[in-house]
Amino acid sequence: MEIIREISNWIKQKVEKAEAEGVVIGLSGGLDSSVVACLAEKALGSSKVLGLIMPCHNTSLDEEHAYLVARKLNIRVERIVLDTVYDKFLEILPSGKDIALANIKPRLRMLTLYYFANNLNYLVLGAGNKSEILIGYFTKYGDGGCDILPLGGLLKSEVRELAKELKIPEEIIKKPPSAGLWEGQTDEGEIGLSYEDLDRVLLAIESGKIDFLPKEMVDKVKRLVESSKHKRAPAPVFRK
Repeated sequence: MEIIREISNWIKQKVEKAEAEGVVIGLSGGLDSSVVACLAEKALGSSKVLGLIMPCHNTSLDEEHAYLVARKLNIRVERIVLDTVYDKFLEILPSGKDIALANIKPRLRMLTLYYFANNLNYLVLGAGNKSEILIGYFTKYGDGGCDILPLGGLLKSEVRELAKELKIPEEIIKKPPSAGLWEGQTDEGEIGLSYEDLDRVLLAIESGKIDFLPKEMVDKVKRLVESSKHKRAPAPVFRK
């Protein structure tokens, strides 16, 4: 598959250009991070890839799947449990909205990733895909905080095909995508669309051929894209 070679070469070039020693990846046990880890190992070799497993009141199944990928690739792993740090934040912060509290988790993981990246002179690889980036389905300065995005040009459906080609374990490919922000949370449930429908709409919007799709579905995706522009843009700078 040509795209595997292209992305792997791209990762290697970005690491070399930054004069970095390797890469660090948050291994969630999900599809996207598993694919990114595989591509990084192909690009740099297992000795230059560090996988961080960062449970924060997550299910044990997520960890199992993360270790499954790490063993398959023979990459180094560090397990950093964030439960106590997260709980302490809840103790000292005033009560707030559920989403504000949930977003602490990916932001703690981002801090942890950059701690290791700074110590090792590594780049942080993000696992975001094009579908999620376009609609803003990521936490600003959380899982959106990274140095490079190897899957940023691929829709979720394309990442799934890539996973099959890379022989990601079947149980990970079939598992309902979840950011693990709260018990029972799923990405598709939070987005309000299946990834299949989301990708169909995004492709239709790009091509300008939206007439054959339900208007309410197209309007919903357009609203998500428009309202999340600030997440994809650098912070506005006042100019004198």
